[in-house]
Amino acid sequence: MNHPTRNTLRVAAVAASAAVCATLAIAGPAQAAVVTDTSALRAAVTLDGVKSHLAAFQSIASANGGNRAAGTPGHAASLAYVKQKLEAAGYTTTVQPFTYERTDFTGTSMSQVSPNPDTYALGVDYFPMDYTGGGNLTNVHVTAVDVNLGGDRASTSGCEPGDFGAFPAGDIALIQRGSCDFAVKAQNALDAGAVGVIVFNQGNDVPGDDRFGLFGGTLGSIIDENLPVVSAPFELGAEWVNTSNLHLSLSVQITVVPVTTQNIWADTAGRTDRTVVVGGHLDSVAEGPGINDNGSGTAAILETAIQMAKLGVRPENRVRFAFWSGEEDGLIGSSYYVSQLSAKEVKGTALNLNFDMIGSPNPVNFVYDGDGNALGVSGPNGSGTIEGVFNDFFASQGQPTEPTDFDGRSDYFGFIEAGIPAGGLFTGAEGIKSAEQAAIFGGTAGEAYDPCYHSACDTYANLDDDTLGLMSDAVAHSTLVFAKTTSAVNGTGKGKAVGQFDPAFKGHQALR
Repeated sequence: MNHPTRNTLRVAAVAASAAVCATLAIAGPAQAAVVTDTSALRAAVTLDGVKSHLAAFQSIASANGGNRAAGTPGHAASLAYVKQKLEAAGYTTTVQPFTYERTDFTGTSMSQVSPNPDTYALGVDYFPMDYTGGGNLTNVHVTAVDVNLGGDRASTSGCEPGDFGAFPAGDIALIQRGSCDFAVKAQNALDAGAVGVIVFNQGNDVPGDDRFGLFGGTLGSIIDENLPVVSAPFELGAEWVNTSNLHLSLSVQITVVPVTTQNIWADTAGRTDRTVVVGGHLDSVAEGPGINDNGSGTAAILETAIQMAKLGVRPENRVRFAFWSGEEDGLIGSSYYVSQLSAKEVKGTALNLNFDMIGSPNPVNFVYDGDGNALGVSGPNGSGTIEGVFNDFFASQGQPTEPTDFDGRSDYFGFIEAGIPAGGLFTGAEGIKSAEQAAIFGGTAGEAYDPCYHSACDTYANLDDDTLGLMSDAVAHSTLVFAKTTSAVNGTGKGKAVGQFDPAFKGHQALR
């Protein structure tokens, strides 16, 4: 999983029962019901089985520089492992190669020189925007531009040339997010003589969007190859605004690296015009082995595929078990997959189930808010039905859930952009568990859901077994439910993404 987000606490009602039989309404006058008993598959998909794949992923990473990143031997070995397991279970696999350019920021740094010397962390305190220029700024004065830290924090900071009327040429411009495109803010700053730009988050509540934490942004195209432009979270930006005579050093070093990698998938029998894509990303970040992110999701998908074959399950609808690459570089593999579908294939894709990080050590049972009722941003028609299947499952197990929004952070993004219904599960990344969440889900308030997110310590030891077991059951349950019927799921089928793959695509990035 790549970009940071901020979640709002809401908890679904729960009710306990001993078994799970999912009911989906069939569209039509009679509104008949189809009941799917998933108990046999859930019994077959064991925690030990899932963890055996995670142990293999850990061994692969350990033998290949400590990671399984796209385009590396660690990812190639992970794909070979998945391929061997699927083919041993009787599947025919398809490998889909693709190439893209990745922007690396090795050597990039940021620090406060005065009045309070401090060093900032890339990916935590700041992040270069897409199409930023490079540069090496040392001990440069920072000037805030038309910011609003009070009330509703409504902001047009940097949107008008007049905002820079008294701006000292040669300074770094500190600009608040809001109202206009980042490119407009950066261009106005450049025209006023700024040598660098920091855009900090706005600090207001927007349903379905994160306006407080670190965010990903794009300029759309390069404003100036020598103008570094970075984003920052609201709290840090507000601190800088209130710091007199602030001097920062900012170095943005850009290296463009060509990456060649592969997706892999395997299909069951069943109706090809109602294909259920069950996916997760197989690549890790370069910083670690990626066992929770996202060995956990792919291991559960793999074990579900294996056990469906062993049980001789004959689904009504084709299930495509997909393992994406390039997610950590901007959802590249899944977006490429969707872009290569014909309009007929897009229409024939009933839905996408996405499983990305399902074993976090300080977890919350997050379910994507498909209908948008909780967080304000819905998926395509049918996404609410998918959400309901997950919520009903957890209720049947006496387990609470909390909605998480469609913020474009994981591999469902390409599907919902194409009008395909989607849903999935998530147990938390770098976000901080609240006291309310700790009271409901257990764990430790004030600490990250996954303290090892995108780090070298995301190892086989970085898992909560109870959560991983519960989530693996949910993976198996939802896969079989939609393998048997998709009649209540009705996507828009617009085919928005067909033929539009951009090898420089960086994932979903907010413009404002």
